[in-house]
Amino acid sequence: MSEYSPVDITPPELQPSVLAHHVPDWAEAARTPVDVTDWPQRQNAALVKFRLDDRGWPLHPHGRTGRIGRNLGKWGENAAADPIVVADTGTQRQVLLITRDDIGVEAIPGGMVDPGETAPAALVRELREETGVDLSDHHPIILGQDLVDDWRNSDNAWVASTSALYLLPATVTAVADDDALDANWWPFGSLDQLDAAITAAGRTLYAAHRPLLQRALDHLETAVQPTQTC
Repeated sequence: MSEYSPVDITPPELQPSVLAHHVPDWAEAARTPVDVTDWPQRQNAALVKFRLDDRGWPLHPHGRTGRIGRNLGKWGENAAADPIVVADTGTQRQVLLITRDDIGVEAIPGGMVDPGETAPAALVRELREETGVDLSDHHPIILGQDLVDDWRNSDNAWVASTSALYLLPATVTAVADDDALDANWWPFGSLDQLDAAITAAGRTLYAAHRPLLQRALDHLETAVQPTQTC
């Protein structure tokens, strides 16, 4: 059996020696998981249950990732909210995506849940901050609460998201802001159609959001199926 040799992905600003002097406003001050004092509360509140190892370090619920350390705001689970906004129906159906400013790909306009914030509130806030679209008066369909294959995940810190579907009768104006470089509506008859349109525009769909978008499509397809009678 080969020895496990993960890569430490902790960026310079989150190194223990640096955190001792300055903590970024988006991160917690804990230099290692041992410095975290509320693990029972975090474990109880987690979208996806996880455990701690013998050292008191959190373990990714799906096992080894090949990476250790922290490249996220918190040790353990980092809760996110992903609003999937779909307009129109049938062949005219479209989905609202942004171009992320960190990795330059097309993605759902979501982000991290702030301390003390609920997932429903984060869905509305992230959408408004990144696209200017305010759907605070809408009631979305919660599609799931799942681990996300985020590029910053490690054995010790990872992203779990509440994904929700917003249905609109027609597209609305979207203007990129905050963490978004661009905001656009894309054809959303299928994931293949979305892929083709994004590729034709010289862009790339964020791989981690593909399962969330497919779940939205599956829900939409199921919702329009006629009721079977005996």
